[in-house]
Formats: sequence, C-alpha cells, structure tokens
Amino acid sequence: MTAIPNATRQQWLAARLDLLKEEKELTRRSDALAVKRQQLPRVRINKQYRFDTEGGGASLKDLFGGRSQLLIYHFMFGPDYSAGCTSCSSIADGFNGVFVHLENHDVAFWAVSRAPLEKLEAFKRRMDWSFPWASSDGSDFNADFSVWFSAEDQRQGGIEYNYRREPPAPEPVAGQIVQQWQQPEGEGPVAQIAAMTGTDIMTYTRDRPGVSAFELIDGAVYHSYSSYARGLDGLWGMYQWLDRAPKGRNETGIWWRHHDRYGKE
Repeated sequence: MTAIPNATRQQWLAARLDLLKEEKELTRRSDALAVKRQQLPRVRINKQYRFDTEGGGASLKDLFGGRSQLLIYHFMFGPDYSAGCTSCSSIADGFNGVFVHLENHDVAFWAVSRAPLEKLEAFKRRMDWSFPWASSDGSDFNADFSVWFSAEDQRQGGIEYNYRREPPAPEPVAGQIVQQWQQPEGEGPVAQIAAMTGTDIMTYTRDRPGVSAFELIDGAVYHSYSSYARGLDGLWGMYQWLDRAPKGRNETGIWWRHHDRYGKE
C-alpha cells in the first residue's frame, strides 16, 4: 500500500494492523534465529592471547571477570588512527549505556582494538565513555578473528571478511594523503570515514568491525559466535530508531560524526 499523505484514522489503523502481522512474524523469526545462534558448536581457544587493560595485562579468560559469558566488540581503531572509526563510535554510544546491564546478567563486555591502550583511553575520555576497552596491540587476536589484515593481504587478495574472500585492492595513487581524500570532488564514503580517523583508505580498511561471543566451560574458553559488517546492524542503536522514523534512514551518504563533532564540521 502506498502511503496516503492525509489518511483517515481508520485507513491508518487498517494499514498499521497489516504491518503489525509482518512485524510479529519478523519478531518470531528473530527469536528462532537467536536460539540457533545459541546452539552453534563451540570451538576451544587454546592460544594464549594477551591484552592491555586499565587494570594491567590480561588474558582472554581474565576478561570474563568471573562471569560465564563474554561479548567482545571489535572496535576499528588501529595504531595509525588518530581517532576511532565514526561508525564504531556511533555503535559505542549505544552500548556505553548497556554494558552495565550485561555485566549484571552473567555477561562480561569489552571493546577490543589494536591501538595502544593510552590512545584508546585518551579517545575514551574525549567521548565520555565508561565501557571497558582493551588493547590487543602485539597480539594475534584481531587477525585470528578476521578483523585485521595486513597490507600484503590487501594487495594479494588474502582478506576473508564476513565469511567471504575479497579481491585484491589496488594501492592508492602515489602522493594521495588524508587531506586529498577529503576533497569533495573525489570523496567516497569510505574515504570520508577514513579521513575522520586520520588515515587513508588502505590503512583504515585493514581494521574491520565485528562482534564475538565466548563461553567459559569448566575453566576453558570457547568461541561460540562472530558476526561482521551488516550483521552488526541490530547492535547499532541509532538505526533501530531511524527505522521507526517517518522517513526511515533517509541517507544519501555518510552523515554521522563523532558525537562531539556535530556542528563543528
């Protein structure tokens, strides 16, 4: 049914009830998928990963903090970034108010990035966040969970992200720097976000976003689930609200910013 600009209340209610049937269908389907996620087989983690945290060095098991479950958000913030990815930052604005509820429901929560801890903590203060954030700098963790790739992976087509292999990515034209990525005439969405993190496209896209879930069973850590790319849409609170607004997402490009930059750019 096409939207009627000036519908009667009865017309609106009839259309709303039709949509409600589909919404209920989607909710039931989502509940069934959640059960299937929980039923995925577990893979034991035998590698000894190390992280830098505000409380000192930690293992993956330490991140559980006495709980039986652990959720990790793979936050795009590489060592060469000057600021966190704006998309990840928008998602973080949402889970910053949620993690305390998870922690009181037997679920530990951490964001993990490759940037050194001092850089993460400085950005965390700037954004006024309180969630726990660990640095995996010097660890294989990001590579093993498919959220970081080397320059050679990019050139040779060795990137497998979101369970698909990507074709080789050509190097940017020599001399192309961040300031040039910001030029309106040649700016694409990825270049625009890369510039907001202080990097070029190639550097920016070697890190990727994702979420991973782990379970502690008889003292051993097991991996249960990982999701990437648009699999994170449901965690991006901003979009859940926009999907219920009259004009929906209503996007023509990258419009979001670090929340302290609105009105300044």
